[in-house]
Amino acid sequence: MWSVSDESLVAGLAAGDANATEAFVARFQRRVYGLARVITRDDVLAEDVAQEALLRAWRHASAYDPRRGSVVTWLLTITRNLAIDQVRVRRPIAVDPAVLLDTIAPAANVGPAEAAEIMDEVGRLRVAILTLPVEQQRAIVLAGVLGLSGREVAELEDVPLGTAKTRIRAALLRLRALLAHEERAE
Repeated sequence: MWSVSDESLVAGLAAGDANATEAFVARFQRRVYGLARVITRDDVLAEDVAQEALLRAWRHASAYDPRRGSVVTWLLTITRNLAIDQVRVRRPIAVDPAVLLDTIAPAANVGPAEAAEIMDEVGRLRVAILTLPVEQQRAIVLAGVLGLSGREVAELEDVPLGTAKTRIRAALLRLRALLAHEERAE
């Protein structure tokens, strides 16, 4: 089977030939997985994408048209599309920092007076955060409110680790200055 052309393997797939299917998978699985790994940057997700791509090739082998491109091009196009779809599905949804700040509530075991004081402080902090540039707002809310690490902020924001740390630090410095200035004004 190894000396058979790619087109013959696809024809065997379409005919339901088990030997052709086995040879097809053996011939292309590394390339399919490699492309999926490059796009998804996740070993487990790349395995899932590769498996689905080979399964789709098997299901749609009868639709393969050699006039439109080679078997490799056809198969890697299937893989690419599946991988991109998976990355899009797994991409976190951007949330407005103001919305996240609205979710902060005092602990249940505090009295009404203390809860009111906490909410006043949260309100001051919210106003100060909303004066920051949007990138710094997101970074400080993700790190300070949600408790994410600099690395996690970098991954969520799709920026280098140094950039995420710089945004967090700059936001902290600006907030400190804004809140100190506000206290002096009172």
